[in-house]
Amino acid sequence: MAETTFSAGLLPDDNAEHVARAAEQASVRTRWALSLPSLLIIGIFGIVPLLVIVVYSFLGAAAYGGVEWRFSTDAYVGFLFQKDIFDDTLHFAPDYLQIYLRSFLFALGTTAICLLLGFPTAYFMATRPPAQRNYWVLLITIPFWSNLLVRTLAVMLIIRDEGLLNDGLIWAGAIQKPVIMLYTNFSIVLGLFYSYLPFMILPLYASLEKMDFRLVEAGFDLYATRGKVLRRIIMPLALPGIVAGCMLVFIPALGAYVTPLILGGGTHLMIGDLIGQQFGSGRNWPFGCAQALILMAFVLVTLTLYVRLSGGKVQQHG
Repeated sequence: MAETTFSAGLLPDDNAEHVARAAEQASVRTRWALSLPSLLIIGIFGIVPLLVIVVYSFLGAAAYGGVEWRFSTDAYVGFLFQKDIFDDTLHFAPDYLQIYLRSFLFALGTTAICLLLGFPTAYFMATRPPAQRNYWVLLITIPFWSNLLVRTLAVMLIIRDEGLLNDGLIWAGAIQKPVIMLYTNFSIVLGLFYSYLPFMILPLYASLEKMDFRLVEAGFDLYATRGKVLRRIIMPLALPGIVAGCMLVFIPALGAYVTPLILGGGTHLMIGDLIGQQFGSGRNWPFGCAQALILMAFVLVTLTLYVRLSGGKVQQHG
């Protein structure tokens, strides 16, 4: 009579559990091995530089750039207070807060303008025949084929005193002399709007394309006006795209560097320019690192509040 022998004296149930556990461990090791390259990239190019910035922000500033390896909180104190040169007393100085407020307003205005113009554009694209939608997406993404610096210089050439826009208005008789648009708040917001408009259109298009337009037809069949259909059907269904687009525009616009530097002429500082100055002419690396961390903290707090206030609605309609 043949006897059945189980390895290591395991019963059938124990043996099956052992095999399942070994397979799960092998699967976990495989997933870790596959994700190791991305984890290394995130660690080397993301976490390590961030840790360097944190450490540098608590060090002293060297005379000609760099840092002195001594603990100091001067970078954070100097953000809100200015030290008197005679008695070393601290006085509240809101200059940097004004720059941060200006950057916040510019980023908020850019986001609002992109939403107002991007939503109807995305809706138009989503309502085209499927065979035509890829061509409209291509037209939206064409600006990304050129460098941001080139696009910003193109805007400068258009709105300068002798630029295409002023020359056209003078030729049409609308104005008698050039309108000063360059190196103003208008030029900065215009440049930010032109740079980040696709970041608003594409998420909105992705949400509207998946929308069931039979709901819109049902709304009209129930005698709803265009405004009610937009407010109660289209916008709630497109809310995930609206939230994503606003985040994708607001965050990079808040820390923009090239556009305010070129179109603002260095007279309308934003946070990105201020941080760049500390690593350049200012030669105050700890202060630049502290300002970058303050900006990061501000963005994280803003996003956290926004997600908590609108998270339920996004999940409900998403």
